[in-house]
Amino acid sequence: MKKIMLICMFLLGISAVSRAQGGGMRMTAADRVKAMKESLKLTDDQATKITAIYEAQTKQVDSLRTAGADRSSFGPIRTATNEKVKALLTAEQAAAWQKQMDEMRARMQNGGGGGTPPQK
Repeated sequence: MKKIMLICMFLLGISAVSRAQGGGMRMTAADRVKAMKESLKLTDDQATKITAIYEAQTKQVDSLRTAGADRSSFGPIRTATNEKVKALLTAEQAAAWQKQMDEMRARMQNGGGGGTPPQK
């Protein structure tokens, strides 16, 4: 009985550590686009194209992460992705999206989490 309890506690600890390191924090491409669709009123065509862009970014980042690349190598990928997404948005959508990105960046710098921007 003690062995089973010890194993359960060990697994629970491993799970907690992986979550604390961001293991379960990443949004999928579909989740990101869903949030954007609601907040920016994306068209179906925009949503489809942006989903493809985010999925490509995820594949690139995952391959770098698997190869053991440094986190600093993710920056250029993120910048290129943001430029591609911005090119698909209208001027009004781009301004609103930039505002959301700036607010999220400010929250991250203040020790808060990222995620979906607050809904209006």
